[in-house]
Amino acid sequence: MTLIAPSLLSADFGKLSEEVKLAEEAGADIIHIDVMDGLFVPNITIGPLVVEAVKKSTNLPLDVHLMIVNPDKFIEQFIEAGADILTVHVEVSLHLHRTIWSIKEKGIKAGVSLNPATPIYSLEEIIKDLDLILIMSVNPGFGGQSFIPASIDKIKRTKRLINKNKSNTLIEVDGGVKISNAKEIAKAGADILVMGSEFFGQKDYKKFMKKLREKLNEN
Repeated sequence: MTLIAPSLLSADFGKLSEEVKLAEEAGADIIHIDVMDGLFVPNITIGPLVVEAVKKSTNLPLDVHLMIVNPDKFIEQFIEAGADILTVHVEVSLHLHRTIWSIKEKGIKAGVSLNPATPIYSLEEIIKDLDLILIMSVNPGFGGQSFIPASIDKIKRTKRLINKNKSNTLIEVDGGVKISNAKEIAKAGADILVMGSEFFGQKDYKKFMKKLREKLNEN
């Protein structure tokens, strides 16, 4: 089954706890949290304290995506705050193997994210160590962007690389995921769909999730 991960980047931060609870009640599988530092990406979002508050509001796993220049410095803080999955970017990780294992050794899942221009072969030597590969289908930094069509082929190539290495790594896709393209993205090989504005822009989350599941299950 394709998992759905609403992204808090597009939620109403004035009632964040309520938004998280409503997403869980609607049938979401994961809560996706984008952490931006204004350096690696042109935006600033949240830190460990907000992750800790979100953790108290839901039983769903927290998928924390670090879009920051020095992820190693903050790994322990975000794990202590409640991250169940911690994803770093290959573009800023000088010693990626060490970073991944510093996450896994603390008992949570480790992921690596790739920007649109970053080739998938950069993960070939480490793919068996990864729980998750996050493919950015927009240039990171802001919500509400359009899906980059070339991402479909990138997802397919990532799936082939995973299968070739007999790995259990999951593929997550983030950026411009809509109900209109969700089926195509899942069919290409995505296991987890991150949805920001498409999810939190709805008036009725339950109704949207029902429609989305039906769309994904169409023959």
